Amino acid sequence: MNIKNYLTPTKRYKTLISTIHSIYRLVNSTYELKDLIPRLTRLFAQILNADYCQITMLDFSKRYSVLRCFVQGKNKCVCDKKTRVVNRIEKRILRTSSVIIKGCNMAAPLISDDLIGIIVIRRNKRGHSFERADQETLMTLVEQAIMGIRNLQLYEEQQKIVLGSIKSLVTLLDTRVPQEYTHSPYFSRLVTAIGNQMHLDEKQIQSLKYASLLHDTGKVDIPPEILTKTGKLTAREYDIIKKHPVKGAQILRPLQVLRPVIPIIAHHHEKYDGTGYPSRLKKNQIPQGARIMAVADAFEAMVYGRPYRERKGIHSAIKEIKKKSGSQFDPKVVEAFLKIIKKINTKIYLKQDNPRAS
Repeated sequence: MNIKNYLTPTKRYKTLISTIHSIYRLVNSTYELKDLIPRLTRLFAQILNADYCQITMLDFSKRYSVLRCFVQGKNKCVCDKKTRVVNRIEKRILRTSSVIIKGCNMAAPLISDDLIGIIVIRRNKRGHSFERADQETLMTLVEQAIMGIRNLQLYEEQQKIVLGSIKSLVTLLDTRVPQEYTHSPYFSRLVTAIGNQMHLDEKQIQSLKYASLLHDTGKVDIPPEILTKTGKLTAREYDIIKKHPVKGAQILRPLQVLRPVIPIIAHHHEKYDGTGYPSRLKKNQIPQGARIMAVADAFEAMVYGRPYRERKGIHSAIKEIKKKSGSQFDPKVVEAFLKIIKKINTKIYLKQDNPRAS
């Protein structure tokens, strides 16, 4: 018999509270379902002293899995391909939506308004059979896990809506701002790659991605004759240009979901030595995302050129970034950029591959 069955009610209660707390911490430190499910699978196996645990997330039809993860000892497998449900135990769960407990096998449905998944747990034949206390523990775990899973599903749906709205804003911006002033499709990729190289967390990377798409929003308020001017800007014209980060932040500020993005957009033209705009911030006063954006922004401006500035070659642009490390740019960001630029295919920045070149 499982030793957990010998625990006093008080000790079992404390164990369950500790278990619930573990799941709570896990759920609140994970931002994507494809990361949460493997971690839950491992945790369930550990808590229930199981040799095998599998969690399957179902599509709307309930006939296919959209995410399946199992752990067996030190082995772990995650599959996010759509596959048909053919396992006998899983099909029984689909029919009955009830817990199955038989010897060293136990399975349960994951239900949130509707059946959204299935968990299957197994001990090897040398282990103890599952009993009533194990089932109670499993159902307590399942209740907490379902709340976390559903919250993440809702979060992911919200993010898809947000990203769709952002793409619509970018499309609108592209119709207003001359093509020579917009960034390539690779800009967002470069910005997030630098962020990953600097070990930013998932939330920070997401904010960087959104900011990279929207950071020039304020240019919609700049007269076209200034944006397209090929000669030297007057002092008045340059002052107008310098207002675009603040204007972009003002335009986006009413969107609460973009709140973490606002400081990046407002300060991506600050310089590490404090000579930038709009607030003349310096060093760590500048938001980290803005420091990252500044390097990527300058690199693309050089390799793609601007109406008032000829293109630079890739090596010349990299040399310029290195030269201004510690003055215009954060040295740590430059270090990360240099590592990234060695890994990517720089041919995408050649003129013949420039999607904006004609």
